[in-house]
Amino acid sequence: MARTVGIGHQDFEKVITEDIFYVDKTKFIQEWWENKDEVTLITRPRRFGKTLNLSMVEKFFSVKYAGRGDLFENLYIWNQEECRELQGTYPVIFLSFAKVKETSFQNMRKKICRLIADLYDQYDFLLDGDLLNEKEKVLYQEISVSMEDYLASDSLNMLSNYLMRHYGKRVIILLDEYDTPMQEAYVGGYWDEAVAFTRNLFNATFKTNPYLERALMTGITRVSRESLFSDLNNIEVVTTTSRKYEDAFGFMQEEVWEALKEYEVYKEWENVRDWYDGFIFGRKRDIYNPWSIINYLNKRVFAAYWANTSSNSLAGKLIREGSVELKVTMEDLLAGGTLHARIDEQIVYNQLSGNENAIWSLLLASGYLRVETCEINEEDEWEYDLKLTNKEVIIMFKKMVGSWFDGSISAYNAFIKALLLGDVEAMNAYMNEIAFTTFSYFDTGKGSSELMKSEKFYHGFVLGLMVNLAGRYKITSNRESGFGRYDVMLEPLKERDDAIIIEFKVCRSAKKQTLEEAVREALEQIEEKNYAASLIAAKIAPERIKKYGFAFEGKKVLIG
Repeated sequence: MARTVGIGHQDFEKVITEDIFYVDKTKFIQEWWENKDEVTLITRPRRFGKTLNLSMVEKFFSVKYAGRGDLFENLYIWNQEECRELQGTYPVIFLSFAKVKETSFQNMRKKICRLIADLYDQYDFLLDGDLLNEKEKVLYQEISVSMEDYLASDSLNMLSNYLMRHYGKRVIILLDEYDTPMQEAYVGGYWDEAVAFTRNLFNATFKTNPYLERALMTGITRVSRESLFSDLNNIEVVTTTSRKYEDAFGFMQEEVWEALKEYEVYKEWENVRDWYDGFIFGRKRDIYNPWSIINYLNKRVFAAYWANTSSNSLAGKLIREGSVELKVTMEDLLAGGTLHARIDEQIVYNQLSGNENAIWSLLLASGYLRVETCEINEEDEWEYDLKLTNKEVIIMFKKMVGSWFDGSISAYNAFIKALLLGDVEAMNAYMNEIAFTTFSYFDTGKGSSELMKSEKFYHGFVLGLMVNLAGRYKITSNRESGFGRYDVMLEPLKERDDAIIIEFKVCRSAKKQTLEEAVREALEQIEEKNYAASLIAAKIAPERIKKYGFAFEGKKVLIG
């Protein structure tokens, strides 16, 4: 009889005792312990079993679970005699920053202090007897939401000391989603304060902590050493490109196939692969997101489960506010193209707004991109060929772009229809409606008056409009054709459709240029530069090539 497919379980004990579907990852315990790294940071995309694996590690080592070998007796680790003797023998501190998603530094600090205070409450039996002296007992009781910075920084170090003295063994510290507060700090605009507070906490907990046996941290990104880990030189960082623990997170293909057989849906293996395969860790290929597979087994419907588990707000913000070159690259990726980029896996959040490689690094760490090939260049930098991970990621990004126009969705649909029909009058009416309602959403808010005069801004905006035509047209931008580089070209994938060339112009106020004059200039440029050359070379008849000039002046648009 097939096990129950439970959605969203992150507690190892509950998964095992209630016979919920589970893929055995206990080999990770052995590998991690035998590697003997003092502090290990493992980065993986969201919903890849990081929390469940940490819960597994806690239940295996924690003295609170001494004598609970029943949780592991049918799993890999219980057949390893030397490892079996470790079960239930160490004090374990388990902390998660998953819910630290605050909009201000003050609230972030309070939330972390609250989590630490809750930990202290779990061990308040330490206040009994003579283990702690009177000064230590006073400090213990000062641990609270409003404690001083010096006390917050030392709090986990102090607790490690107390637990080691009580149990006679140094502690294991587990920290889940360490980088969640940092992402929120970047989005919320309080990065510097958050870094200063967290750096001091991490230094005292993981670096200058003589009571520490081992530590294991998980997160999505590797926050740069300079910003967060400058004082930690004892940390082993394992990213998605590292070979360590490459099969410990996520489902391997053989594990997915076994699951499909257990639930009698193996006949769907090709669709499952198309939708959910594509993740690569180290040299291990064909890795699947557990969340997507479990949801499919539960519902038996193909959908973008993983992509819909969070708002993806940071990725959307970076792409929406990014340069036109970034949008062009995203357009290529959505069409199945490959991105060649230099990637530094250390995410420098304060560079995200102006460094495209930093954005690609974030998208790679987050699981939206997968590595096709990589190599070190002559400058000792890693260069990667990257693609969007799989079908559900592509669907996610298309929906994301579509959401940018939610405020004028009817006008958006009408504009696309008018564009395909060649109805210039309707195109003008609907494009002006879209521009009026959505330009402020595209605007970054930084130098907006300059931005609204920039041809690149409008270029990126129109590219966003075109994304849903990717299945009907090959959409390219800023490519050479004839004697120059056109702005946007739509090459039809079927003979029934016409090709489309679009050129953008922004009215030059210094010359008191009108919208009509700007449209005329755009159309003349299309002809003079012979942008239709590549379409004609692809055997598209000249009469099937539509040419449009888009002129912009603030939120006003004229198409001709």
